[in-house]
Amino acid sequence: MNRIFLTAMAGTLLAACSHKQESNSTPPLPVAVETARTSDVTLTREYPGYLSAEATVAIVARVNGTLIKKNYTPGRRVKRGDILFEIEPTTYQNEVTQAEAALSKAEASLDYAISNYERMLKAEKSNAVSRIEVIQAQTNVATGRAAVSTARAALSTAATNLDYCRIRAPHDGLMTLADYSVGSYIAGAASPVQLGTLYKDDTMYAYFDVTDNQWLRQQQRIDAVGKEETITFSLGEDKYFTREARMDYLSPNVDLSTGTLRVRAELPNSDHFLKPGSYISVILPYEKATNAILVRDASIGTDQLGNYLYVVNDSNIVEYRHIETGNIVDDTMRLVRSGLSPNERYVSKALMKVRGGQRITPVTEKPDK
Repeated sequence: MNRIFLTAMAGTLLAACSHKQESNSTPPLPVAVETARTSDVTLTREYPGYLSAEATVAIVARVNGTLIKKNYTPGRRVKRGDILFEIEPTTYQNEVTQAEAALSKAEASLDYAISNYERMLKAEKSNAVSRIEVIQAQTNVATGRAAVSTARAALSTAATNLDYCRIRAPHDGLMTLADYSVGSYIAGAASPVQLGTLYKDDTMYAYFDVTDNQWLRQQQRIDAVGKEETITFSLGEDKYFTREARMDYLSPNVDLSTGTLRVRAELPNSDHFLKPGSYISVILPYEKATNAILVRDASIGTDQLGNYLYVVNDSNIVEYRHIETGNIVDDTMRLVRSGLSPNERYVSKALMKVRGGQRITPVTEKPDK
């Protein structure tokens, strides 16, 4: 009986040894590995912002009347001086005619008053008229001149109102849809009535807010470099469109409620691609990092403790290591602030296939240049 038991135990031990030997003979898993590289990089911070046109002008009617013409295509460009809208001008043309007649009458009365005054002065020398009559003639001249001035002002007002019947574009730009249809009655004399909006968009402005501490670091960098950095902004979720801008305004005070300063950057828009009101991402440089450690951003894992890498030692053993990360650099690389030394190797792909303490066969990949 004991002999049978010992024979069974021996068979089991032999099978286990055979299985262990077979396991030890399995080659380590091939895993893609890269070496952390170092480079001098400019650190940036991203801020949300929005675009505004150089000028946003409300096109208004300032007289009463029926809208008889709309002379532009909504959404298309117009030129400065183009007539955008026309209001029925008959009433105002009549007022101009009446004002011209009133001015002519006032000028004729003034001419008569001046001639009469000159005759009175001559007659006074021969005592043909009294001093009172001379003074009266002089007063009539002054009254006549005042009447002429009043008539000229009335004519100017009438001409201005007639000119208001033709509403012109004050700038080159894009016009919105009209707020009123042709045939509508516009009551713009009491209070201007908006007919549409014109956007002058040859130049655009990007507005964004930065914290006071961030701005201080930016200024320190400007002082060290000796010149102001260019601001870069991007448009769209995938940041497919980028353009550079020049900062042209900084608010003179810090907003006490937010601790931020309002910044404005000017950028050309000669192709008129950018639209007012678009949300953008503004990238502002604030520091130069020398010999910064960079790893592929896709190689960084995240768990409850934060960011980590699988570092590969000289014995090709994988080590889980927590790291502190910084900015994205060149879209694909991530700055490592702590937790990794220069030229250490790390697992660059297939993070789910490895674990801490595992031996691997490194497959070296060349980093992107």
